[in-house]
Amino acid sequence: MDLIIFDCDGTLVDSEFLCNLALQQQLAELGIDSDAEELMALYRGVKLNVTLTSLASEFDISFPENFIPDYRLKVKHLFELHLKANEGVKALLSSLTIPFCVASSAPREKIKQALAVTGLAEFFKDNIFSSYDIDTWKPEPGIFLHAAKKMNADPARCFVVEDSLVGLQAANGAKMKCIYYAPTLDDKHPLASIQIKHMSELMALLN
Repeated sequence: MDLIIFDCDGTLVDSEFLCNLALQQQLAELGIDSDAEELMALYRGVKLNVTLTSLASEFDISFPENFIPDYRLKVKHLFELHLKANEGVKALLSSLTIPFCVASSAPREKIKQALAVTGLAEFFKDNIFSSYDIDTWKPEPGIFLHAAKKMNADPARCFVVEDSLVGLQAANGAKMKCIYYAPTLDDKHPLASIQIKHMSELMALLN
C-alpha cells in the first residue's frame, strides 16, 4: 500500500455521540425532542446540510440562520470538554511506516480542533483534507481521490479507514480498499475489504 487515508469523526476520535448531542441540544432550543443515539444511528457520517434537510422535512420546520453556527459552537465546546482519541489510535499511528493522512467531510477547523484536543495533530501535521475545501462530500468519492492526488498515491494502492456507510460507499467509489472500523458489529459489511473492532487489529495487519 502507498497510503492510508483515515476518516476523522468516529474513526480517529470518539466524536459521533458528541456531535449528535450538540444537535439534540440545538433541536431542543426549537422545541424538537430528539435523541443523540438515534440521530447518530440515522446520520452517521452524513453531510450536515443533508441531515438538516431531512430533519426539516421530518419536523416540518425551517431552521433559523443561526442554527448551524450555534450548533458548531456547541460541538466545539463539547470537544474541548470530552473528546478523546479512539482506543488504540495513538499506538497505531506511532507504529505506521506507510504514509497516511486524514480526509473528512467535516470543516477543516473542526478536524484540526479534534486532532489537537486528542493529541493526534502531531501525527498528521498538514496532511489534512476536508470536503469543504473541494465542495464534494461522501458518499461521493471526491475527497478520497483528492487526498490520494495530494499525497502522490495511486488510488488503487490506498487503504481507507472508515466507520460509516457513506464512507464505505465513497471508498468503493474511489476504487480503494476499505477497512471498516465497527467496534459493535459482528457481521462483515459487504462493502468492507476488511472489518475490525479495535485499532490493534489494523496495527497487526499493517506491521
